[in-house]
Amino acid sequence: MLVQGDSAPDVALKDADGADFTLARYRGKPVVVYFYPKADTPGCTNEAKDFTELAGDFAALGVPVVGVSKDKPAKLKKFADKYGLTVTLASDEPGDACEAFGTWVEKSLYGRKYMGIERATFLIGADGVVARVWPKVKVKGHAAEVLEAARAL
Repeated sequence: MLVQGDSAPDVALKDADGADFTLARYRGKPVVVYFYPKADTPGCTNEAKDFTELAGDFAALGVPVVGVSKDKPAKLKKFADKYGLTVTLASDEPGDACEAFGTWVEKSLYGRKYMGIERATFLIGADGVVARVWPKVKVKGHAAEVLEAARAL
């Protein structure tokens, strides 16, 4: 997993409308990139809603928020529409961003091992360098903690 001081990789993603973009679009300003396992599941929904609730505060700081999963753009669009999400949701269907950021990991559930996305958040500075990392995120209070870190940049 990337650590503080690493250069953030410029990975290709698709937004919820299926349009291509890369993280380079945010160079010159800080950005929050959070990885979550699957759209429209309880923890992921709460996390997206929490970031959306604070979206105005992040915007006032000039800090966009991008949520990344391996879901297809169409699923992300439904997810955003269903919950009124205003943060950018990005599809990393091929998994390149997950690999580059180090969030595609072996997980275990009830003794069964499988590969999946580790919930993690990266605060990337305007210079494209990782300023802060939150691995193995617990959702409750997380978006507010990230906002406080963004204020300190």
